[in-house]
Amino acid sequence: MKPKAGRALTFIMVLLTVTTGMIEAVSFLVLGPVFAAVQTGSLLLLGFAVAGTAGISIAATAASLAGFAIGAVGGSRAESAIDALGRRWFIAALVGEGLLLSASAFVVWRIGIERPGGPVDARHLAAIGMVACAMGVRNVTALRVNVPGASTTVVTTALTGLLVVLHPLAADNRVGSGTGVELRRLSSILAMFFGALFGAWLLDRSVHPAVVLAVPAGLVLALGLGLSALPRERTSVPG
Repeated sequence: MKPKAGRALTFIMVLLTVTTGMIEAVSFLVLGPVFAAVQTGSLLLLGFAVAGTAGISIAATAASLAGFAIGAVGGSRAESAIDALGRRWFIAALVGEGLLLSASAFVVWRIGIERPGGPVDARHLAAIGMVACAMGVRNVTALRVNVPGASTTVVTTALTGLLVVLHPLAADNRVGSGTGVELRRLSSILAMFFGALFGAWLLDRSVHPAVVLAVPAGLVLALGLGLSALPRERTSVPG
């Protein structure tokens, strides 16, 4: 059962976008440089690493890509199976992602990763893979929900759509317009920016990366558990 569109669902998607910014701050500034959600970036970094660019690890980017693939495939199969049973797959996806992010934060804390520059060993790669796996699940969930202008993990399309619709020299109604769509696009762009800003700000003030990861983990988990406590007829996102 697909979640019902509405303000509550839009708010959740925008909030998830904020968490993406925080997660990528940890991934790029501490675990990497590597991306967990924006796999376009990981592919580019892998190309740079194969070319011999200093400071970029082939193993780290490969671990991110592999973890993301596992999360996307596993998340798709799990959500489809839950949907086939008539259950609320959207809520299950949020809880699953929150648990994966929580486990990732625990691993980062246990292995003592606090700043970039340390050895990239198997435990480090496992942490990268786990975060990327959670983001693989997130991407599948966002695709299935399909809220225009709110993908939660990338804002390139939202930025392009906003510019094309709003700029008088590039007006094009074929990309989708309307106050609701444009507000979602703008909200997604701002959410990603401020999520990244907040994550980087916390890291710059020596907050442990595990804590920075634990914040989005807790938010996602709280969303899932909170929605699960609501009866189907009382929530706008029954999924």
